Amino acid sequence: MLVDLARIEVSAGKGGAGCISFRREKFVPRGGPDGGNGGRGGSVVLRVDPHVRTLLDCREQHRYRARPGRAGSGNNRTGRDGEDLEIRVPPGTVVRDADTGETLADLVRPGQRFVAARGGRGGRGNAVFATSTNQTPRRADPGEPGESRRLELELKLIADVGLVGPPNAGKSTLLSRISRARPRIAPYPFTTLEPHLGIVRLDDERAFVAADLPGLIEGAHEGRGLGLRFLRHVERTRVLVLMADASSPSPAADLAAVRRELEAYSAALARKPAVVVLTKSDLLAPEARAGAAAAAGAPEARVISAHTGEGVRELLEALWTMLPAPSPAADDEDEDHDER
Repeated sequence: MLVDLARIEVSAGKGGAGCISFRREKFVPRGGPDGGNGGRGGSVVLRVDPHVRTLLDCREQHRYRARPGRAGSGNNRTGRDGEDLEIRVPPGTVVRDADTGETLADLVRPGQRFVAARGGRGGRGNAVFATSTNQTPRRADPGEPGESRRLELELKLIADVGLVGPPNAGKSTLLSRISRARPRIAPYPFTTLEPHLGIVRLDDERAFVAADLPGLIEGAHEGRGLGLRFLRHVERTRVLVLMADASSPSPAADLAAVRRELEAYSAALARKPAVVVLTKSDLLAPEARAGAAAAAGAPEARVISAHTGEGVRELLEALWTMLPAPSPAADDEDEDHDER
């Protein structure tokens, strides 16, 4: 089950209290102050782990509290810092403030970190307050409280190519043909209830990730069907494959409906590079296949059959040429970068 939304509460640890202490040694009857500072409270950190696939753990455990810092002690000993609490999240997690809706971080790179709640500073011991006029200060600071906030985590799957279309357009069949993914396939609508990812390998050096999304119906951007719940996963794709069943009563109407829903959900989504594909050409009469694209009102469409493999290789080569090359600067970034 793909869990792509979760609300959590995070509380960082309080800083340890400073210590009031004076030296008490033999032959030193009036030793000066030696109270140490308190330790820093532990922070709550979100860290991207590529082995985590969903936000299920965050939904099951929605309260996270880091450890406090230890108090300082005599002999100028600083208290131990509280241990940071690390929460593992999948790549593609968007972090928002649950109260204001402000986007705080977009975690996409393996190892990327975001400090969600910073631990409080430790209090100062009385040794810090010693001056020439006050050589025996009896003052120490308490530790500062750690930050607390409520967060909303939203997972947007990261894929190069998104397969989008109405129910029963053959998206799952195509994904199972071109990758090792095995989504459920059946001859009725909404067989796919959650996104599926598959790695498509053209050869030893060329590969990309494709995502099979649940079918879109009219009004999906308003919450009808499963569209609103999963359209967010298309936002990160770099190329869209708009699919329609070539044997349906009106492939042109199906494609027009898909385009309308994408544009209504996000104008940026509608501007993504896209290729139009008519599927299930094996169900058409041989003489009708050549003119299927023109009959559907999409002369640029590719006509394929995931069942027989007709046109599939050519489609994959075309998709590869449409994928923008990754930025070298992005590859050189430090994967263990802390965000705030």
